[in-house]
Amino acid sequence: MAQLPQGGPDEKEKTTALKDLLSRIDLDELMKKDEPPLEFPDTLEGFEYVFNEKGQLRHIKTGEPFVFNYREDLHRWNQKRYEALGEIITKYVYELLQKECHLKKVTLPVDATESEPKSFIFMSEDALTNPDKLLVLIHGSGVVRAGQWARRLIINEDLDSGTQIPYIKRAIEEGYGVIVLNPNENYIEVEKTKAQVQLSSDSSDEPAEKRERKDKIQKETKKRRDFYEKYRNPQKEKETMQVYIRMIQREAEVKNKVTAVALTDSVHNVWHQEAGKTIREWMRENCCNWVSSSEPLDTSVESMLPDCPRVSAGTERHELTSWKSFPSIFKFFSEAMDAKNSSVKPTPTRRSNRIKYEEL
Repeated sequence: MAQLPQGGPDEKEKTTALKDLLSRIDLDELMKKDEPPLEFPDTLEGFEYVFNEKGQLRHIKTGEPFVFNYREDLHRWNQKRYEALGEIITKYVYELLQKECHLKKVTLPVDATESEPKSFIFMSEDALTNPDKLLVLIHGSGVVRAGQWARRLIINEDLDSGTQIPYIKRAIEEGYGVIVLNPNENYIEVEKTKAQVQLSSDSSDEPAEKRERKDKIQKETKKRRDFYEKYRNPQKEKETMQVYIRMIQREAEVKNKVTAVALTDSVHNVWHQEAGKTIREWMRENCCNWVSSSEPLDTSVESMLPDCPRVSAGTERHELTSWKSFPSIFKFFSEAMDAKNSSVKPTPTRRSNRIKYEEL
């Protein structure tokens, strides 16, 4: 690499001044000056998109798939447009859960007052009364909400691959009660009244934009804190973020009520928990993780961790694992239910030809 010649004191001062100037430049603010206003439609029709009979998002006029780079060289604006469309799709999926899947929206906590923080889930009519079986669906982290596996799949592929709707419909057909959880919806934005906004704006000499940004951060932080303090044990906050804390706390109850657990490309780690030997043994017998892999569907995939067996989801794309493993997961559930009802362990299958973790 070529070495730049060392300059004298004047050159060093210029370099220091240039660095200081660059450090003061807000790149986000600079980008905002050259981009159109971040004002987007609030309906699919406003975006000129619609889902066709195959569940694919298509442009109303051209019939083409969604185009991310709507405006060249304006990545931030395109990203904001994409996020605005994603929020509309979230509401659209909520509607499908109620209209197509006939689930009801239930506010939690059920006894929350109007002024208290709350969230919601979706349930079938027989979710709490079905005497035989119940399917509980939990999406991953990120921007997805109840009923979704991956927003990118919904927008770029179709509703079947990106939503939980195929799971819900099949579960109902097979006699399951269904609960669709919504863990990412952990707080809800509450708009200030005009009087509150006016009072806030008159109470400081700070620039309006900086004050607005600070107020938004404080408001969001307070809502999160209020929700967590009211509905979670602060001493257990770190633990409740993990998948298996309920089992650690109520091992006998979980073993009695839970027949099988299917995971899709899960990144959990039992060593991060205080999971004892009996819990790890239960996981090996009753859980299965369909992971992204180039191997054919259901092919055993090695793991050095002594938790549940890992098998291929039949795809190398993380976001597609839930969709590609869909038929195998229901077969897994069916075998587990048959084994429980007959009190006999199922005969070995490709999924049960697992590694002897104790021998590693």
